[in-house]
Amino acid sequence: MTATAAEMLVGASSDFLKRFSPFNRMEADALAFLAGRAVLAFHPKGSAILTPEMGQARSFYIVQRGKVQARQVGATAVTEYASMTLGPGECFPIGAISAARPSTNSYLAVEDSFCFQIGADDFLQLMQMSPVFHLFCTQYIASLLNQSRQQLQTTFTQRAAEQQTMTTPLGQLVKQAPIHVAPETPTRGALEKMAEHRIGCIVVADRDSRPVGILTQSDLLPRVVLPGFELSRPISEVMTANPHQLPTSASAYDAALEMATHGVRHLLVIDNDGKLKGVVSERDLFSLQRISLRQIRAGIDSAQDVEALQRASRDIRALALNLIAQGVGAEQLTQFISALNDALTRRIIALALERHDLYGIDHAWFAFGSEGRHEQTLSTDQDNGIIWQCPELQDVERIRQRLIAFARDVNESLAACGFPLCKGNIMASNPALCLTLDEWKERFSHWIREPDPQALLNASIFFDFRVLHGNERLGDQLRNWLNRNARNTPAFLRMMASNALQVSPPLGRIRDFVLEDDGTIDLKTCGARLFVDAARILALRTGVDSSSTAQRLRQAATRLGGQQEEVAAILDGFHFIQLLRLRSQHLETEHGAPGDNKINPDSLNELDRRILKEAFRQARKIQLRLKLDYQL
Repeated sequence: MTATAAEMLVGASSDFLKRFSPFNRMEADALAFLAGRAVLAFHPKGSAILTPEMGQARSFYIVQRGKVQARQVGATAVTEYASMTLGPGECFPIGAISAARPSTNSYLAVEDSFCFQIGADDFLQLMQMSPVFHLFCTQYIASLLNQSRQQLQTTFTQRAAEQQTMTTPLGQLVKQAPIHVAPETPTRGALEKMAEHRIGCIVVADRDSRPVGILTQSDLLPRVVLPGFELSRPISEVMTANPHQLPTSASAYDAALEMATHGVRHLLVIDNDGKLKGVVSERDLFSLQRISLRQIRAGIDSAQDVEALQRASRDIRALALNLIAQGVGAEQLTQFISALNDALTRRIIALALERHDLYGIDHAWFAFGSEGRHEQTLSTDQDNGIIWQCPELQDVERIRQRLIAFARDVNESLAACGFPLCKGNIMASNPALCLTLDEWKERFSHWIREPDPQALLNASIFFDFRVLHGNERLGDQLRNWLNRNARNTPAFLRMMASNALQVSPPLGRIRDFVLEDDGTIDLKTCGARLFVDAARILALRTGVDSSSTAQRLRQAATRLGGQQEEVAAILDGFHFIQLLRLRSQHLETEHGAPGDNKINPDSLNELDRRILKEAFRQARKIQLRLKLDYQL
């Protein structure tokens, strides 16, 4: 049978599309759908194919022949992204047609060009038909974020010009061949090798050059000199076993976070086979930093009063500025800030314990909210509590009063260090938040059984807990109990989902954004919260132990059989909103200032406006998942 002209055209269109990604990986029925609905149109040189003035984008274009120039409308600090040329196989405008809004770019034919085009309804149907095409459009935000990160670095070029980038792989920081000794080496010989090479530590490795221990200069006084350790004995008896190590592919940031979290000054660098490649010290990482991690951590660890810790708190903010300038991502930044703030809080607790006798009381200090999620920004108040177990034959209320007095001391010291007292009294000094393990279970059980609006609000704060100091086993027992009970109460999870959907992404139908009366968007309430609430519900549903939003989404997706690529796009949106919060707080407001989570979209450059819109689209996507899951 002879093919009709229409069938020949569809076949030719399909053959062309198969030459380019993502169409070459598209499902057969989806590709046939696209080829059957694509209309080929001619655009003469110099003509405008699509501009913002044309209103809402109603067609999706694929360049078939010629060249199309995409020009950003508005100022941008990175000239190479102000315009770009699209050739055969490339398409536009993904963001505009997905969000049903006008394009933020002008698309002009720079030579005689032909473009396939399909209508907006067909584009959306194709997204539903083809997981491959859907994923391609979803990952669009990731490329925009890379552009924004480069733009941000350009903005801070002068400030960061003399600093070594925190994204440098550790393999590049290793400057000399590793020096190590065997476990059976006499300690005297190991110390002589340290002196000979003028190094601050000696690595102990087995016959295959795999590290098994380390001895540093700071270990010598307490382990060798004062105890009178016999230097003829093997170094394996005095070394620190299982030393902290990272692969050569890990970044300087990864090493800095490891040091900040564990309070160590040296990290071993290993290759893919686990063999020693070298040692990286704090001096290697921060010798070019204006404020060094070592100074901050040393200042925290040696602090004997609140005044010293106040200086450390200011230094944490200054170091965070350097990391922003180097383009470190929001997830890493908030983890870094949380790790240093954790160290500061633990030091405050340690100083308070010297003034309060809590001997024999099995207890732990809880962090709630953003601190509990490892997601602290630079402006956050206190959210904390205490979990404890009463010793046998002891008076419960008397023990509680001792803990409350200790907690009040800690809360006041934290406030002096820039963490304001919580206006809602969500603090460990509140008797209602200084509870035994059984009392916390009863409190949580009441919220789950009777999820009224206040109970749902409480759950959104207190279910994001982690142990910051003390007996972590108490937190683990409460987490296991909570996950089990929440998962077995689907009505509660449905109520939480309904509550989470009360706030929608501030995307307008006519304008780009829905603004508050003062012309701003609250990036916490209308932005980050949307991702955090959804992640919490998915974590409770799937029994994920982590309190981190990113880890909750990743692990829940794995347990639900979701695609990690889609989760990555959602997290890109979440982290960009977090980054905007950090930038605003650090550069424009004082710690805890009113409105420090708000932003005027008109103050953003065009690229960041585009990404913010895409970030809110990702929030809308995860909310749609909740609607479908709970039939809301």
